[in-house]
Amino acid sequence: MLLAIILAASSFPIGSAITKSLPPSVSMFLRFSFASLIFFPFIYYNNGFQKQTLTYYIKCAVLSLPLVIFFWSMFESLRYTSVINTGALYTFVPAITSLFAYIINKEIIARRKLFGLLLGTIGALWIVFRGSFDSFLNLDLNYGDLIFITGCVFLGSYNPLVKKLYDGNSMFTMTFWILLFGSIFLLILSFSSLFSIYWINIQYSVYYGLIYLAIFTTLVTFYIINYSTVKIGATKVSAYGFLTPLFVIIFGIIIDFQSFDPIILPGMILIVLSMIFIQRN
Repeated sequence: MLLAIILAASSFPIGSAITKSLPPSVSMFLRFSFASLIFFPFIYYNNGFQKQTLTYYIKCAVLSLPLVIFFWSMFESLRYTSVINTGALYTFVPAITSLFAYIINKEIIARRKLFGLLLGTIGALWIVFRGSFDSFLNLDLNYGDLIFITGCVFLGSYNPLVKKLYDGNSMFTMTFWILLFGSIFLLILSFSSLFSIYWINIQYSVYYGLIYLAIFTTLVTFYIINYSTVKIGATKVSAYGFLTPLFVIIFGIIIDFQSFDPIILPGMILIVLSMIFIQRN
């Protein structure tokens, strides 16, 4: 999960570099499609093209919906709200996940884990707002925020649904079908935009960025999350999301040569403490 979060954090600078070249829905469609195409030969080589039951396909389609809805909500909300607002609201996903884990998986959350979730949320918010309580109070919810909150609710249901619907078959195959159904749903969302793009004018660097996102921050990350959810539970997996802003800052320091701001240090400490409380058995 540490590897998955590091890879996910690396998608922010890359996504920022290519986001102006293609509409968000088209970028996400290409990202999911590339991941499916790249993964298919691996699946075919190891398992062959095995026909699954209708129930299996329905499960994978259901699991792809929270991801599609979240990504669409994220890009749609940014038309009306700020990155800071979405970053702050995203920190509530682990808490939402733990609620769904209780409802769907009957996963009892110990007081220690609840305390860890609270510490992680405070720590992540501290990093997002650089320790400014006034900035947090000025977080006025608007139409875009409500869209993003809806996406976060659906994303919070993803990990518990994986644990609930996983039937013991190959996790590689399951990941492939989730990505493929996600591609189909994103094709429906982006279909009208595909024919209005001058593809010949798109720079090669955009395609390189999309291929990186497809392999490392989609294919590999989704597989790790699916695998880890079955092994350690939805709440523990989701708690690693608190580390995302921390690694985004680290990548910013490495790639953009940003200076380290000591004001975020208390937030980092709170996140580390939250991980100890949540991950400890």
